[in-house]
Amino acid sequence: MQIFNAHPALYTGEVSRFDAPWLEIGARERGEAMEGYLRIGGREFETTGVLGWSGPPGEAEKRAFPAWTTLPGYRSLATGRNWHLAAAWGLGLGLAAYLVGGLAGGRLRRNLVPTRAMLAPRAVLADLAAHLTLRLPKSGGYNLLQRLAYLAVVVLVLPAMIVSGLAMSPAVHAAAPWTGDVFGGRQSARSAHFLGAGLLALFIGVHLLMLVLHQPLRRLRGMTLGVRETRP
Repeated sequence: MQIFNAHPALYTGEVSRFDAPWLEIGARERGEAMEGYLRIGGREFETTGVLGWSGPPGEAEKRAFPAWTTLPGYRSLATGRNWHLAAAWGLGLGLAAYLVGGLAGGRLRRNLVPTRAMLAPRAVLADLAAHLTLRLPKSGGYNLLQRLAYLAVVVLVLPAMIVSGLAMSPAVHAAAPWTGDVFGGRQSARSAHFLGAGLLALFIGVHLLMLVLHQPLRRLRGMTLGVRETRP
């Protein structure tokens, strides 16, 4: 978000077309006041106080994302990039270790790949109904929606974020132009990187919500200590 604030607009293709972003967050004068806005394609939404124009009364400023959402909170593109790249190493190495361990031990196949029975129409509808009514099973492995969500994040979203991040590096893109070509250009790669971050945030938010709503203490114990209860 700190990096995005330096140029709060997204484009498609290879180069920035400043007159035709598909997403833009900004602020403009509206009478004697300032108004924040979010523009997606041809639609525009007023976002004063949240996006585009935000801050304490009397200290509001023009910035795409508010200060409390960025790292650091003050404006510093260089520091934001340092934090971003430091976190990227943890993300990339963590994903690599997870994939190697999951493939070597068969965990990905056992726990994340849906079974044929799970993909049966009746089973799919039952799983959707269970999630919508928050009546999830109290024991057992991952259900269909959980498996699909984890698989999408591990196999698609995270690798796409890593490759799109590399595509935005001039040195990497010069040495390996395919990193940008697979997205249709460097600006498309930047858009994919931004959308991937949004999907990760959504995944984490929904994951934590479901954890809170469904036996949080037992789930946390299993996640942190590896303790699994066999009784329902």
